[in-house]
Amino acid sequence: MIDETLEFKAFEVSEFTGNAAPTFSGHIVQRTVSDLPLGNVLVRVSWSSLNYKDALSASGNRGVTRTYPHIPGIDASGIVAYSEDSAFQPGDHVLVTGYDLGMNTSGGFSQYIRIPSRWLVRLPETLSLRHSMVLGTAGLTAALCIEKLLKNGVRPEQGDVLVTGATGGVGSIAVALLSHLGFCVTACTGKPQQAGYLSLLGARAIVSRAELVDSGTRPLLKERWAAAVDVAGGDLLWSILRSLHYGGSVAVCGLVGSPALQASVFPFILRHVNLLGVDSVNMNYEQRCSLWQKLASEWRIPQLDSISKTINFNQLDYELKLMLEGGAVGRRVLDVNA
Repeated sequence: MIDETLEFKAFEVSEFTGNAAPTFSGHIVQRTVSDLPLGNVLVRVSWSSLNYKDALSASGNRGVTRTYPHIPGIDASGIVAYSEDSAFQPGDHVLVTGYDLGMNTSGGFSQYIRIPSRWLVRLPETLSLRHSMVLGTAGLTAALCIEKLLKNGVRPEQGDVLVTGATGGVGSIAVALLSHLGFCVTACTGKPQQAGYLSLLGARAIVSRAELVDSGTRPLLKERWAAAVDVAGGDLLWSILRSLHYGGSVAVCGLVGSPALQASVFPFILRHVNLLGVDSVNMNYEQRCSLWQKLASEWRIPQLDSISKTINFNQLDYELKLMLEGGAVGRRVLDVNA
């Protein structure tokens, strides 16, 4: 049985209203298991991670979180404390990313979560709880992008692969994983001072966003990329589509630049290029488990510790604001027991 009076620590965001526009602020609070939503598995959280969606939730973005107070954290790893599903037993090491965790369901910035068992993935034996959160949603998304590119025939010998937003979570892991798989990677970033960091991840070349964006009306540009992983959208994505080799592909998983895409059919019908949409939130469960096994084995990247920094609850507010302002580099993992 669950002790509903069990107390734990969490980072909760509250909404404050007055004569001015609403403001949102996060605080460390004490909660009990009875405060958690319904679910058939209770997990004692060990680690979480910071994602852009968490920063949006913590700032009051209604497109991510509808009601407050709320505990963000779209990623969590930990140990099963109680389960009504025989597929999971107390003591099992598990992780969860995506679904509704941290959006409108109390999330991983907490020492306990209660969720449906169908959200849980058993932690691969060769992956630690911490490293699973260095990867988290960002790593799963990067892996899904690369899997889609490979399934569409992209191979290292075909030429350079571009990664946009290369110093961010998805971008960092995509650069490292593509390099690990033998690709020649060009990293696109607005942070030229991070050239050393990107080289450490395996980038062979570094370009700025300004260099890549072509705001002209030409339907096609010089062929430059065999493939790309794009987190930006907008004019940068349109420039990439016009710069792909014949038969090239771009996996798009973000919109940090813009959700809009002003495009024409010319790259698709004259160069046979592929625009591959990627979503890791509600992806097929079997594919989700398969990708986690790959990330723990043949796709395991050696730079996980180099791209991550451990933080505690007291540092959360600062790190979330830094991420929202575009100042974050690499991955931040939250030790909920520090």
